[in-house]
Amino acid sequence: MQEAYQIVRLANGTHSIHAVAERETFHPVIGPVAEAEALYVKQLNLRERLAASAGEFVIWDVGLGSAANVLTAVRATRDLAPRLRIISFDRTLGPLQFALEHADELGFIAGYERQLKELLEQGRSHFENVTWEMRLGDFPARVRAAREEPPPHAIFFDAFSPAKNPAMWSAPLFADLFRQLDPARPCAMPTYSRSTMLRVTLLLAGFYVGVGHATGEKEETTMAANDLALLAEPLRRDWLTRARRSRSAEPMWEPVYRQAPLSAETWERLENCHQFQAEKG
Repeated sequence: MQEAYQIVRLANGTHSIHAVAERETFHPVIGPVAEAEALYVKQLNLRERLAASAGEFVIWDVGLGSAANVLTAVRATRDLAPRLRIISFDRTLGPLQFALEHADELGFIAGYERQLKELLEQGRSHFENVTWEMRLGDFPARVRAAREEPPPHAIFFDAFSPAKNPAMWSAPLFADLFRQLDPARPCAMPTYSRSTMLRVTLLLAGFYVGVGHATGEKEETTMAANDLALLAEPLRRDWLTRARRSRSAEPMWEPVYRQAPLSAETWERLENCHQFQAEKG
């Protein structure tokens, strides 16, 4: 019987995990740690924001996977005093269990084996200034039901691709997620995709949206936030021309992957998004 996950060696010599059923490799180009540092730690200015935090700093880790994103963030901020609360969401603990069994090959787990075992067995681990909690199950259903969670200061959004996991990239999911944010608590959310469809979806959900840092072979990623000041390079009105011409810009209103140009109704809503209205003002 074929295992659900495999260790793969990347071109730069680092190792990562390949999900066999989905035929997707986690952090496939530059590896788990380098991608997490570029996409989340540096892009979020995580050290600076955490150091300036007056109280508990909350991170929602959407797509726990092998825990590379969280562990990279913990290592990058462990000398700072403020309390860090991490809430990880995933539909399965399979990748985490597999990563723990192959800790030597992956490398990034070293020193945190106990914490990962606690997360697997108890759904929670507390160490140093960190409280780490696990929420297992259907993330879209959880945010749709508006279950009680502390609103985040930052979101690591690392779901499988839209073609393999469309429910995690649908317009209703991001609208529900935006409603979970506290307007008085600035929150930023990077993700690896740079697609026009995703950016339109985020804008219509209520987020401000900008160009994110390059990572691996991607010249751009995407940053979303509920506070425009958190974006280094917000999309400008001239981006709307690209969106209107795209053959794959219409959000997925249902959790079914497909590609389509903007409808007339969506175009009207997009053109009147507050991000572009603020630019006109």
